[in-house]
Amino acid sequence: MSKVAIIGSGFVGATSAFTLALSGTVTDIVLVDLNKDKAIGDALDISHGIPLIQPVNVYAGDYKDIEGVDVVVVTAGAAQKPGETRLDLVKKNTSIFKSMIPELLKYNDKAIYLIVTNPVDILTYVTYKIAKLPWGRVFGSGTVLDSSRFRYLLSKHCNIDPRNVHGRIIGEHGDTEFAAWSITNISGISFNEYCNLCGRVCNTNFRKEVEDEVVNAAYKIIDKKGATYYAVAVAVRRIVECIIRDENSILTVSSPLNGQYGVRDVSLSLPSIVGKNGVARILDLPLADYEVEKFRRSASVMADVIKQLDI
Repeated sequence: MSKVAIIGSGFVGATSAFTLALSGTVTDIVLVDLNKDKAIGDALDISHGIPLIQPVNVYAGDYKDIEGVDVVVVTAGAAQKPGETRLDLVKKNTSIFKSMIPELLKYNDKAIYLIVTNPVDILTYVTYKIAKLPWGRVFGSGTVLDSSRFRYLLSKHCNIDPRNVHGRIIGEHGDTEFAAWSITNISGISFNEYCNLCGRVCNTNFRKEVEDEVVNAAYKIIDKKGATYYAVAVAVRRIVECIIRDENSILTVSSPLNGQYGVRDVSLSLPSIVGKNGVARILDLPLADYEVEKFRRSASVMADVIKQLDI
């Protein structure tokens, strides 16, 4: 048995439920939303396709229905509006979380809590502080999606299968995130060496353009269609799979840091081993000195925001 609760049946929550249903990984998905009719509608819509996929029980519920689930995926909160940065959302969503998380814990303090709501790094840290659960059982979707965007862009540039592109976006899921170019490789060949092999232009300007496109991807999509939800739902599915199947896979999720690169008391994304107990370990990367400084700058931005919160 593998049960997942999705808190928030908006674009991201509903699409995540749909993607999880298609995955065949879970047996039960409960959607919880203040707008109960929306959750019921989404559950019915997904359920009508179940005869065409592997069996899964999808239904709408209340907080009490999260009792016994393995993973609680939190997507609830105020949505990011056009022209609004992820950090602009922080006070609104922190207030929501301060009332919501204690209610969830009343019914389930044994599950893994996966935070997806933006700004995800801040809200992961807020949830960790409020919930007081063991380290590793509260973490955020972080830069799993950003890293996927990065790999996709490099794959298009190099005309190679994106599954053979190994690259990470680390730090904040937001404006101070950056690519760890020093460890980016294509099937074990460093990116610098592969550029020489394929004859493509991979200079400093190209790298900046790629990073800028990753950072601004959500803003561009929001400007075009109002919200992002397809790719993030795939990222949620991938993270949940790692937990349910105890894969011990390495993903760039966001966790409270405890000294990595001299950083503490913030949540940021680094490659981490994810399995049945959540985050088992954050990996130490052989980053270049300038990348360590970028990471610390990202942490400083997050720390400044956290200082303004009452948690």
